[in-house]
Amino acid sequence: MSVLTPANQLTLTRVLLAPFFVILVVYGYFGWALVVFMVAGLTDLFDGLLARTLSRRTTLGAWLDPMADKFLLVTTFVVLTMPNLGLVNRIPIWLTILIISRDVLIVLTVAIINLAVGRREFRPSIYGKVATATYIITCVLIMYFNYLQRPSMLVQAGLYASAAITLISGFHYVVYATKLINQN
Repeated sequence: MSVLTPANQLTLTRVLLAPFFVILVVYGYFGWALVVFMVAGLTDLFDGLLARTLSRRTTLGAWLDPMADKFLLVTTFVVLTMPNLGLVNRIPIWLTILIISRDVLIVLTVAIINLAVGRREFRPSIYGKVATATYIITCVLIMYFNYLQRPSMLVQAGLYASAAITLISGFHYVVYATKLINQN
């Protein structure tokens, strides 16, 4: 069986769309940037659906899908934080740092536990999934209202919701990691 399944091809498409998204934002094509981001989001929806429907789950896909998600979201958060791009709505730098730091800490914790204690399975938690959905909705709102060239309270609500779920999911991962360590 080939590892480059249709689902994995969609996942790779998401990775390849990220630089185009950045270029569109940097050059002020906010409407097209929103379209590219939404297409990338649809690849996330359909890659998992295809893998399950066709019974073509692969080890590559299990690693590639979350990495593609992180790559797209980190890229999006960084570019929407940058000053001097003419963005009416921007992500505050503190929030971008908080979100990226949480992700880096999760990856480091998984690596350290696997090296120190032995292989442990870290399944995505409901809080992590809610965090990802919240980030995507917030980014869509930011891009939409940047396209309209007007601020919005919805953007502010999304930013604060993103901060809250980042802290909640981060705390949950700490508790979960502690339980895994104590199992040994």
